[in-house]
Amino acid sequence: MIDIKLIRTNPDLVKENIKKKFQTEKLPLVDEVLALDEEYRAAVSRADYLRNQRNVISKRIGLLMHEGKKDEADEVKKQVTAMADEMAALTAREDELQGEIRKRMLVIPQIIDPSVPIGKDDSENVELERFGEPVVPPYEVPYHTDIMERLDGIELDAARRTSGNGFYYLKGDIARLQSAILSYARDFMIDRGYTYYIPPFMIRSSVVDGVMSFSEMENMMYKIEGEDLYLIGTSEHSMIGKFINTFLEEESLPQRLTSYSPCFRKEVGAHGIEERGVYRIHQFEKQEMIIVCRPEESPAMFNELWKNTVDFFRSMDIPVRTLECCSGDLADLKVKSLDVEAWSPRQQKYFEVGSCSNLGDAQARRLGIRIKNKQKGNYFAHTLNNTVVAPPRMLIAFLENHLQADGTVTIPAVLQPYMGGKTHLG
Repeated sequence: MIDIKLIRTNPDLVKENIKKKFQTEKLPLVDEVLALDEEYRAAVSRADYLRNQRNVISKRIGLLMHEGKKDEADEVKKQVTAMADEMAALTAREDELQGEIRKRMLVIPQIIDPSVPIGKDDSENVELERFGEPVVPPYEVPYHTDIMERLDGIELDAARRTSGNGFYYLKGDIARLQSAILSYARDFMIDRGYTYYIPPFMIRSSVVDGVMSFSEMENMMYKIEGEDLYLIGTSEHSMIGKFINTFLEEESLPQRLTSYSPCFRKEVGAHGIEERGVYRIHQFEKQEMIIVCRPEESPAMFNELWKNTVDFFRSMDIPVRTLECCSGDLADLKVKSLDVEAWSPRQQKYFEVGSCSNLGDAQARRLGIRIKNKQKGNYFAHTLNNTVVAPPRMLIAFLENHLQADGTVTIPAVLQPYMGGKTHLG
């Protein structure tokens, strides 16, 4: 959510930003906010005037009563009653106007970083850099679930019977491999100075509203029936939410956090909850990284976050590339975003395995996350997040890149301690 002061002082900038995101249907919202805000401030000003007048008149009533002028005092009391009625109506109108303003402000997109390339959708994202040499082996690389089935590591039909499409049972060495990857990711991030968390897996609607846009919520979140609780789609939600309505000491920043959680997603509109694959699923596990920092620190923190994911994948000999998201592919809360994509030897192309985002002060403004400063005054923090690893997609990249001609799968040295010393599967 952008600062309403920006809309008051530079509405053209806000409109130009909307155009850069190819959301022209939102342009009228800026003028609507300006009109509502003008009415709101007029109501506040009128209420303040009436409050002041009421105090003056109340003193006059006291004097009249003291002088024995009861009838005159009663007439003045009627003025006070009328003022009280008008003030009550103004207060109700103020609340109504604030709600209407906030409803519009929540869907006006955040001002994007000047470095973001302008484009309509993900087809216009820009490749930045490749890390590692993508290899196409001289032998066939089967579909990832076929590899898992040959290693007796997945049961899809059983999951379909218990839960439907978009679920699976992992078993044996493949289940152990997923746990090993998550354990390695945890230690990898701890070694880089991040504090490890296991957060709540459900959050209240007030937190949901603070961390994501309404359209994202509708397409992602599962609501707990009869409760003000939602299952998280990523641990970023509860990790950023833990700072709601807090004042942070400048000396405590930046705060670097890494969190493990299961994740639950509807995947509405994701054509293809694949019946056989584990690329898009309703339930998975993930290791996340989150930073809360001062505004001037966020560009450096953004670079730190995506490099962590690149280094993590390269430590397991998986080629990756970074892709900068264009303006039309940015969610409304994001200032800047970059995807990390892993190489798929079977498809002979890269696919997304992590998304690094700088949200500026958007989440902090919605959730009331402020930094204390006695000299300059308190100000909003910046929040950033990135995926360390999400094993379903990671398993695809891992199995395809480490599959050997004889059907075995090699285990990189960094994972072997988490796999009981095994050097290969199969």
